[in-house]
Amino acid sequence: MRVIITGGTGLIGSKLANELARDEHEVIVLSRSPRTAKGLDSKVKVEGWDAKSAHGWGPLVNGTDAIINLAASNLAGNGFFPQRWTDERKARILQSRLDAGKAVLEAIEQAETKPKVLIQASAVGYYGARRANDEITEQAAAGNDFLADVCKQWEASTEDVERIGVRRPAIRTGVLLSKEGGALPRLALPFQMFVGGPMGSGKQPVPWIHMDDVISAIRFLMTHPTATGPFNLTAPNPVTNAEFGRKLGEAMGRPSLIPVPGFALKTAFGEVATVVLDGQWAVPARLLELGFTFKYPTVEEALAALYGRESTTVAH
Repeated sequence: MRVIITGGTGLIGSKLANELARDEHEVIVLSRSPRTAKGLDSKVKVEGWDAKSAHGWGPLVNGTDAIINLAASNLAGNGFFPQRWTDERKARILQSRLDAGKAVLEAIEQAETKPKVLIQASAVGYYGARRANDEITEQAAAGNDFLADVCKQWEASTEDVERIGVRRPAIRTGVLLSKEGGALPRLALPFQMFVGGPMGSGKQPVPWIHMDDVISAIRFLMTHPTATGPFNLTAPNPVTNAEFGRKLGEAMGRPSLIPVPGFALKTAFGEVATVVLDGQWAVPARLLELGFTFKYPTVEEALAALYGRESTTVAH
């Protein structure tokens, strides 16, 4: 297959690009700084784009089998500690997603031979903050907070490709578990210092997923002929924040005793703290219906794999 990945130098995109290239697929990563792109297999081709239009790279789409649109400004910023959501940052978070979607749509419309599939990134923030006992499948309505609005517009940015016959799964990804980046290193830091514990009430759901399952799910959706519409990329067994903290502590050999008050997080980080203080009991109903098998269905197995400690769960 020939695959184009936008956002291909990010955490998910780079791992996906490398795995596809090692399996002998032709992979093209689009980057605003192609000369300085790092972490990619030598077989991956890197091409420049402005992340706003099809200018310069659009012809590459002609005859391409799949496009994976992951390009987006990081919600938490580029530093280790989350940056506050100022009005300027909120605008940048949204606009980066809309611009990338517009560019991809433009390129596909111009292509003589359209790609078979476009996988559009999104997140479980689409559903807004929900009560812990409300199970969320892909049929649930969008929420009404900032993140929900961003996700709703993000998904809609490429929906017109369906009019011209391109299959389009939208992946609503949960809390990604990877030691290479994302939320986990930030969540693990207090445990490394022996001061880990639940955040806020601890009752809020954590719709987590291991990186390996994210990559496998994307590849599954790329090739499944009937996969279209929204898909929750979350493990089938979400947990509360308090339970996640306990399991993380066990995997790291650390206690989970010291809670972090919600007001302290809001004082330190502002509205961005809602990412960990709110949550969605999101489950991957549609992936399971299509027969996708999770490598790490439980948080114990996922964290044991990441931190190298024995899992006490029964193998699946």
